[in-house]
Amino acid sequence: MLVGYARVSSVGQSLEVQLAKLQHCEKVYQEKRSGTNDHRPALQACLDFVREGDTVVVTKLDRLARSTLHLCQIATQLAQKQVQLDVLDQAIETRSPTGRLLFHVLGAIAEFETALRKERQLEGIAHAQAQGVPFGRKHILTPGQRDELRQRRIGGVQIKDLMKDYRLSKSAIYIYLGKPQEI
Repeated sequence: MLVGYARVSSVGQSLEVQLAKLQHCEKVYQEKRSGTNDHRPALQACLDFVREGDTVVVTKLDRLARSTLHLCQIATQLAQKQVQLDVLDQAIETRSPTGRLLFHVLGAIAEFETALRKERQLEGIAHAQAQGVPFGRKHILTPGQRDELRQRRIGGVQIKDLMKDYRLSKSAIYIYLGKPQEI
């Protein structure tokens, strides 16, 4: 049996292209979750479903996992169940030694690309911060309101009353107070 698996990282992305390529599969699992997320219910259901002689089909290797370790874990799990893997866009299959080698090499490259992308993102953030670009949410309270909030808390006003008066969450109140949240 051919069992497809399609995944995109975010809710705004579409599965249509992958699903079109997997239409020859008898069953297709799909989800919208990051590949770096270990908790992917549709992938787990797919891996639980397949039996000896089945083939898991994906469009690209990075749809399956983002790390070489996770790819190897999936490959081992499939091999133990005597299930093959076909990666359509990269012409990878795990039936032959060459196919298995290509699977691991491309998996390592995909992980490398993810690491490079993260590194470039962090460099961009550091550069923006050095240029004075503000990050994070803007403060809701003015400096005067923040001082007033602190003084009221020192004066014994309860957190729930401050939350109501300033229309802030409990965690926001504690951030403005500059101390860890007390539960």
